[in-house]
Amino acid sequence: MSEEIVNTDMAKAWDGEEGGQWTQFADEYDDTNRSIWARFLATDPIGRADHVLDIGCGCGQSTRDAARLAPEGSALGVDLSSSMLAVARRRATAEGVPNVEFRRADAQVYPFDAGAFDIAISRFGVMFFADRMAAFANIAAALRPGGRLAMLVWQDIRKNEWIMTVREILVAGRDLPMPAAGVPGPMALADPEDVRGLLAGAGFESIGFTSLEEPVWFGADAEAAYQFVGEIGIVKGLSDGLDPDTKAAAHERLRASLRAHETPEGVRYASGVWLISATRSA
Repeated sequence: MSEEIVNTDMAKAWDGEEGGQWTQFADEYDDTNRSIWARFLATDPIGRADHVLDIGCGCGQSTRDAARLAPEGSALGVDLSSSMLAVARRRATAEGVPNVEFRRADAQVYPFDAGAFDIAISRFGVMFFADRMAAFANIAAALRPGGRLAMLVWQDIRKNEWIMTVREILVAGRDLPMPAAGVPGPMALADPEDVRGLLAGAGFESIGFTSLEEPVWFGADAEAAYQFVGEIGIVKGLSDGLDPDTKAAAHERLRASLRAHETPEGVRYASGVWLISATRSA
C-alpha cells in the first residue's frame, strides 16, 4: 500500500524528536488524558462488530481499547511516527489483542478502502492536517454511508489551564501569538462553527459537540511531573530562543506551578475538550 506523505513538516516532527519524546513517555502521555479517555469510552461509541479506524493513534492505547470493544470486528491505527507505531505493535502483542493492526500513514491522503470502516475515532490526533478539508473528505470516504466519526480535540486555549500556564511562564516578556483555531496545531478544531462548516463540506452530517471538562494529569507529584512536562513539545518550543538564565528562571517557575497543582490524586490542571461526533452522509 502507498505510504504517500503530504504533511511533511508533521512527519518530520513525529518521525523525529517529537515522536521520540512521545515514545519515551508513552505511559505518561496515556495517563495525562486518562479521565478524558474514560469519558469518551463511557459514551459506548464502538459496537462489538465494528471496524474501527483510529487516526493519529500514537502508541496505540486507543486502538487497542477499540479492538477490545469490537471483538467481532477490528481496529486499524494510523500515525506518522514509526517509533510510536513500533511501541503500539509490541504492546498489542504483549496484551494479546489479535484484531488490531497499525500502519504508518498520512490520513489526509492514504488510500483507505472505500467504505471499509464503521467508525473513525481520534484521541487528539486530527488537529495537524495541512489541508483539513482534504483530510476529512478522505476519512469520510473510508467510512461506510452512515458511518460515524468520534474525536477528541482541545477547546479554546483559554479553556485549557495547562496550556495557558505553560505559555504564561515561558513567554518571558516576548510578544508571542496565541495559537489560532483553524491553523494546524492543538487549537485547530477549537471553534465549533468553523468545524461544523468543515465537516459538512467534507461529507458529514448530524455534527455534534459535547464539552468535557476533565483535568489533565502530569504525574504523581511535582518532581515526577517536571521530569515529563519539562520535555514536552510546547515547553521545548517556548524555551527556544531564551538565554540560559531566563530559561532556568522560567523552568523554576514551572516547577513551582507543578507544586502548586499537587493534589492527593497527583498533579492536575483544568482542561476543556470537545467530543465531536458526526455521521457520514449517505
